[in-house]
Amino acid sequence: MIKMNALRPTLLALALTAAFPALAQTNAEVLNELRALRDRVADLEKKLQAAEAKAPAADAKAPAATAQWGMTPEQAKELSRVTVKAESTEDNLEAQGFKGLTISGYMDPSYIYNHRQNRAGFQFLNKQYDGYFYDTSYIGSASIDFTKETDSGTRFKLTLSPNRSAGAVADLESRSIVQEASISMPLTDLQTRLIVGQLPDWSGYEYQQPTLNPFITHNLLFDFTLPSTYTGAGIDYTQGKWWVRAMLANVNENIAKQGERSPVLVYRVDYSKGEFDGFGFAGLHGKTTNYNLCANDACDTFQKTTTNMIEVDGYFIRGDWTVQGQLSYGQQKQAAIMPDADGNYRDAKWAGASGLVGYNLTPRLQLLARADYIKNDQNGGGLFGFTGYHPSFGIDGVSDGLGGTGYGDYRNGIGPNPTLGCDVDPAASGCDKGANRYALSFGLKYAFNLNTSFKFEYRHDGADVPVFYDVGSGNYKKSNDLFGASVVLSF
Repeated sequence: MIKMNALRPTLLALALTAAFPALAQTNAEVLNELRALRDRVADLEKKLQAAEAKAPAADAKAPAATAQWGMTPEQAKELSRVTVKAESTEDNLEAQGFKGLTISGYMDPSYIYNHRQNRAGFQFLNKQYDGYFYDTSYIGSASIDFTKETDSGTRFKLTLSPNRSAGAVADLESRSIVQEASISMPLTDLQTRLIVGQLPDWSGYEYQQPTLNPFITHNLLFDFTLPSTYTGAGIDYTQGKWWVRAMLANVNENIAKQGERSPVLVYRVDYSKGEFDGFGFAGLHGKTTNYNLCANDACDTFQKTTTNMIEVDGYFIRGDWTVQGQLSYGQQKQAAIMPDADGNYRDAKWAGASGLVGYNLTPRLQLLARADYIKNDQNGGGLFGFTGYHPSFGIDGVSDGLGGTGYGDYRNGIGPNPTLGCDVDPAASGCDKGANRYALSFGLKYAFNLNTSFKFEYRHDGADVPVFYDVGSGNYKKSNDLFGASVVLSF
């Protein structure tokens, strides 16, 4: 009947069109033409009814073709087969646990030239037995991420990264490959969640992953003033433009050691002001490991002292411009590098700033600049996790097993002036002054395609005292230069 509804007004229009130019015809002639058109329409209706009457008989022979307008019986059978196969595949995926599962990953083979270390070459997935340094950190990594969300809204996340995970940096002895292993479970609704497990640090404007960090290296605040991981439980709450996360957690360790009963409070609050800008702040308050204070005679475990850190960061991203910045402050009891005249360790204090500017020269090519500064001159210096160098570490920050030769990390450029003989006489003039550090980085990032980016970076590090050990000359310098290139592939 759909076709008849379209046919009838068409015939009537033809009749009227034929009638108007025929005004000279007699009324009888016009009447005869209209009767002929009526008979023609009646004849077409009879043929359509006859065709519809035959349809049930065809359906009995080919049930798959029933009511399949515009399809042949073979096409209807094919559609039915595909539908059954799709439903079967969906059932199998759900039965095997693949429903709601997302798998992603990345890798970034890198080339690094470090002037003072007299080192140039590729680095990728290398082990870092000697510790954490700004020219290695998380550079040259590979990672795979499994995220599963159940029908109830609970999310399971497991991210693995051999030799470059936050777990490996936090615990150099275990060489953990776990970057994140966490559960996010809805409580009252999907916006209020319980979070539990191991999560990477969420402080600052810069991300660890090379897919999210436009530079190859990280800023000074990321490298030297922030923890690596949290292991604990807390709340994740989202409301409008606000996002709040807070946990009671172990910091940089997966289990509390004997005599430890005080977890650390960590939190982060983000506010998305508008489409283009926003800000956030994060903090850490509690007792963390102090490498100045041995917990046993072998000095293979350490005591903890009170640490307080807070940082504020923000961003503006619009059009071709990207602007990000961060301010940080921290202190830890008895964590300064240099002791006083009586051999007692003093408090470590630091403050720093970092800013990044990016401009898209073309839709694929981004020009980048970053500037960092850390004021760390009190009591010989001392940053989060960078204490206890004497007598455990040597001139380049590597343990030599022979008592070390100084009070600083002279590969990262942390500590007092090593030319003053502070290792012989900690009370010597100038030994209580640590190095104030800065870094300037310039880079290019080119998006080759949706999954691949090329990065290039030149970085100049400096300090107000000579704290960079020059491997070639055996002297100490106030600056160092680094060049890096990498390919980042993600899926």
